[in-house]
Amino acid sequence: MTVLTPLTNESIYGALMNVKDPEIDTVSILDLGMVENVTVEGNDVKVVLLPTFLGCPALEIIKKNTVEAVQELPEVSEVEVEFIFSPPWTSDRITEQGHVGLRKFGIAPPPRHFEEDGSWHVDCAYCGSTYVTMDNIFGPTACRSILYCKSCKNVFEAMKPVSTLM
Repeated sequence: MTVLTPLTNESIYGALMNVKDPEIDTVSILDLGMVENVTVEGNDVKVVLLPTFLGCPALEIIKKNTVEAVQELPEVSEVEVEFIFSPPWTSDRITEQGHVGLRKFGIAPPPRHFEEDGSWHVDCAYCGSTYVTMDNIFGPTACRSILYCKSCKNVFEAMKPVSTLM
């Protein structure tokens, strides 16, 4: 007879570490700071997520991947995923491991601090140089811009900062 271990938040968070951003496979939804809350009632799990951007086209994929990852735990019966918009997601929620994962993918993470005038600066995702220029504020997705590094001569993307203070 197989005895199942009790379902814990720790095991669920472990499963959520395997849910990667559909476009950036080096960063989990935990490292992006998208997981707002996890609740367990018996064998049922509810995961509350904050979208990084309103209208993000990847939300249904993230929802599906979240359900599948949590359902892999043998103790789980039902999984519900809910997206909420308050509190709003900000780029300050990205963990240090998330910053590492973004750089590994070739995307400069958003800055943690802003200048007094509200401006922000991005270092090169490849060489770390500060000698970069904005090529296009509009990148391949709403959350990214395209920059050029004058030191290593690489074009790279940068995740736009999102703050409630801006």
